[in-house]
Amino acid sequence: MATEFVARGADLELVGIRKEFPGFVAIEDLDLKIPAGEFFALLGPSGCGKTTTLRLVAGLDSPTKGKILIGNKDVTADKPHERPVNTVFQNYALFPHMSVLENVAFGLKQRKVSDPMPKAVDALKLVELEHLAQRRPTQLSGGQQQRVALARALAPEPKLLLLDEPFSNLDIDLRERLAHELRDILKKAQITALFVTHDQMEAFALGDLIGVMHDGQLHQWDDAYQLYHRPSTRFVAEFIGHGVFAPAHVLQEDAHWLLQTPLGELDDVADDLAQCQGVADGDCEVLLRADDIVHDDEAPVKAQIVRKAFRGSEFLYTLRLDSGQHVMAHVPSHHDHHIGEWIGIRLQADHVVVFSKAA
Repeated sequence: MATEFVARGADLELVGIRKEFPGFVAIEDLDLKIPAGEFFALLGPSGCGKTTTLRLVAGLDSPTKGKILIGNKDVTADKPHERPVNTVFQNYALFPHMSVLENVAFGLKQRKVSDPMPKAVDALKLVELEHLAQRRPTQLSGGQQQRVALARALAPEPKLLLLDEPFSNLDIDLRERLAHELRDILKKAQITALFVTHDQMEAFALGDLIGVMHDGQLHQWDDAYQLYHRPSTRFVAEFIGHGVFAPAHVLQEDAHWLLQTPLGELDDVADDLAQCQGVADGDCEVLLRADDIVHDDEAPVKAQIVRKAFRGSEFLYTLRLDSGQHVMAHVPSHHDHHIGEWIGIRLQADHVVVFSKAA
């Protein structure tokens, strides 16, 4: 699809950001740099500080301390309209009495852009909605409205695009498809983007890099694979994916490091342990993810099904061992066992994630 739309993203850098509100600290000592043209997803539970971070970048709030730089320019004291930034909000904020084209052109007119309609048309072409230019927002589906809001935000060719949970108003079935479409659109536009979400699947689908926030702090930022397989903090390990911590024991025999777990012993785990913080000989806790545990009727370890969730191609079983320890397992959906039934399981972990024993 040809379009004359041209944009160039800029680096976003947050340096020592702190945000205080009466009675609590929303963000504490946040340092972050997003390279130009990258899509960064900020992930975390409600109240972690991710939306506050977005508002600070947009200029809707001011940091108590620290600097915000866009393209190496300090914009900390700049007002929202003075920053090369646009935002797509949860509710899209489209004007129902205007056509799609008029909605997209609205921001251009506010910025006193001469001859705004061609730029608005180019933005609609980018999101593949130029054929709906004369319709009203109420005549569009939720996914189409989201793309109109995106076109309106992209039309002024900002250096940075902010997205505040833009899929929260959409059906679950639409989210994954639209997430991939949104990523493709923004990559074509070459705009730097900061995306805020509490849904890790959306973050995985969209983000070149993903930052995990909790209690106002950025615990880790990395690609999805590293966050899942190499979490740097206990919170990241618990928040990402399905898994539980189980008691374990690190033991050195000759030149080998062994890890004794409730599901058996893992040999030669020295490389894995070297990447885990504060773990040495003795008691520890191992993260057992659902994909580390395999259903095997011949396995000597048995576990009782206490909960099951059907996921189409698989079940997510919650299992109880003889010791009372709970674990989770992804099991193909043709293995449809009843709650209360005992099944065989074995540990099949290509790597291990271990933390010091919780206090």
